[in-house]
Amino acid sequence: MKILVFQHVAVEHPGSFRDIIAAQGHSLHQVELDEGDPIPPLAGFDVLLVMGGPMDVWQEDIHPWLKAEKSAIRDWVSAGRPYLGMCLGEQLLADAMGGAVALMTAPPEVGMSEVRLAPDPIFTGMPALCTCFQWHGAEVTALPPDARLLATSAGCAVQGFAIGYHAYGLQFHLELTAATATEWGALPEYAAALEAVKGAGAMQRLQAEVEANLGALQAAASQVFSNLLGIAETIIATKSAEPQG
Repeated sequence: MKILVFQHVAVEHPGSFRDIIAAQGHSLHQVELDEGDPIPPLAGFDVLLVMGGPMDVWQEDIHPWLKAEKSAIRDWVSAGRPYLGMCLGEQLLADAMGGAVALMTAPPEVGMSEVRLAPDPIFTGMPALCTCFQWHGAEVTALPPDARLLATSAGCAVQGFAIGYHAYGLQFHLELTAATATEWGALPEYAAALEAVKGAGAMQRLQAEVEANLGALQAAASQVFSNLLGIAETIIATKSAEPQG
């Protein structure tokens, strides 16, 4: 399959998902929207993967490319095509499809967390309580029409949702590599949130948390992302079998 990736800052890339994509023989096309990369024709791709970023969904005046991105997401998901959004990618899915996103009333979530998962094909093989990584100060406050809530936690009511059985948004991160926390901590917006939540010297403690949990994170990433690719393959096969014309 051909996987199209929307990125919003260079350090928020597919991370450990890239190893799964390569191992399964799929191809990856990354579009760096914040650097002015144009959105290519969508017809040439099978899966849309939308990553995180330091901007917010409502900042179209600062980041005008958000309008085109939301339009592309809306067209893609409305056509029943496979989608996975992580963090900002979840929020963009909600906003594009008629939900709502706002700043959290609680402090930003930064660091290791546990999220409760509902039964769903994307979570096949996962425990009900998932160890994951958080770094966000906004959240989905209203689901799009007909969306299903799939994951929640004490700190954030909407940690994951789905539209149909083809479009998924996850507020939390599974795709970490050993370098992710340090790379994200170098972004001023993320560094400010980290210090506000965890105090001075938090980066060293955060990196230690990630290293201690990296095996569990990558195992979960492999399971969930492989499930998503399996869902995508089924959708593509079903559409190919439908009568044409």
